[in-house]
Amino acid sequence: MSETEIRSVLVPVTDAELLMPNASIAEIVGYTSPEPIEQAPEWLLGNILWHGWQVPVVSFGMLTEQLETESAEGAKICVSKSLISNERMPYIGILAQGFPRLVTVTESALSEVPDSSTHIAIAGKAIIGDREAWVPDLDRIGQLVAHAAFGALPISG
Repeated sequence: MSETEIRSVLVPVTDAELLMPNASIAEIVGYTSPEPIEQAPEWLLGNILWHGWQVPVVSFGMLTEQLETESAEGAKICVSKSLISNERMPYIGILAQGFPRLVTVTESALSEVPDSSTHIAIAGKAIIGDREAWVPDLDRIGQLVAHAAFGALPISG
């Protein structure tokens, strides 16, 4: 019996990598300055226009309070499918510090770092082979972004 393989992506962010399912990534695009969102928190950098959609862009390091600011020099935007049911926000952009890398994750190559979640946007930390990566809580990030971008709109349904 063969081991289950999950196609995943390691997304480089400042001082870390995010481990995300490959199926959640819509496209990697070059950085363009987001259009600011009025009264949004600093971690919500603004919106970019992507294939006709207004996509909110998040600085993961700022969201998780690991950084005060994040450089956009040489950055990319990882357009990810939103996991919340909100037709106003089907995608979220994550500021990436370079090109994400495809990886195939197997149970034998993956181990969880116990009690490593230090922020509500982080589901945990994993070790893949010899690399550490944060596992973002994509559902929670979607809810945080929807609340910050749209206020008290219903975020599911």
